[in-house]
This record gives sequence, structure tokens and C-alpha cells, in this order.
Amino acid sequence: MSNSEAVQDVSAPVPQGRYVPAVYANGTVRTAGMTPRRDGVLVLTGRVGAEVSVEDARSAAALAVGNALAAVRSALPAGRGFRPVEMVVYVATAPGFTALSTVADGASEVIERELGPENLPARSAIGVHTLPGDAPVEIALTAAVS
Repeated sequence: MSNSEAVQDVSAPVPQGRYVPAVYANGTVRTAGMTPRRDGVLVLTGRVGAEVSVEDARSAAALAVGNALAAVRSALPAGRGFRPVEMVVYVATAPGFTALSTVADGASEVIERELGPENLPARSAIGVHTLPGDAPVEIALTAAVS
């Protein structure tokens, strides 16, 4: 499936503050940080390795990247495709938690499934103390527009 075929009629998540979900500029789309929200409501809260299991965090990352992909698609010019080029996965962690890449793989698997392994982006997984709304993960995605 090509990227243009993967584009669906989806809406970007509603911002939780004074920002836009995604911006198209200079041939790229950059998203705001996306958390695991469904219909504007966080589906999971807490820190990974304390209140949140690794498996639940992987699922949360999958939902968050789905929101990021929807945001990218909402900002694309008509008839254009995209390729994710960079993904930053922030993980709110308990002290000593180090399985950040395992959590981030939940997001990568969604991109691979939707767009193919050749469209996986470069990725960073960063542990933080807390995220907005006590979300366990937040994902920012940058995509090149074709």
C-alpha cells in the first residue's frame, strides 16, 4: 500500500491547549506531542514501571502514534503522500525504568503495519518524570511530504 493509499478521512485530535495538531511547512509535516487519547480523553495515566505496565504503555504508544498519523494526514495538501522521518517518544517513567525502546516499539509497529517497514522513521525514546495530564507516553512525529 502506498502512502497516498493509506491516507484516510480522519480528523486530527483536538488540541488540549493553545496549539495546532500539525503544521505543514517546507515539505514536511510536524505534529504536536500526541498522547494516548480517544475522543479527547486520556485512556491511561501514570508512570511506566510504577502504575503502568510495559505492555499497557506499548498499547498507549500505539494509540498515541495513531493520533500523530491522523494529525499528519489532516495537514497534508490534497493528493499528497508522506513518509515519517523522525519520531520522538517520551515515556513518563518510574525511577530506574530503562525499557524505553520496548515501549516505543508499540508505536513503531503501528507505522510498520500501516505504511510498511520501509517507512519506519528514525526514532528517539526519552524517559521523563511526567507528561501532560499524567499521560504515560507522548509522541511527536515529523513526516516528509511527497
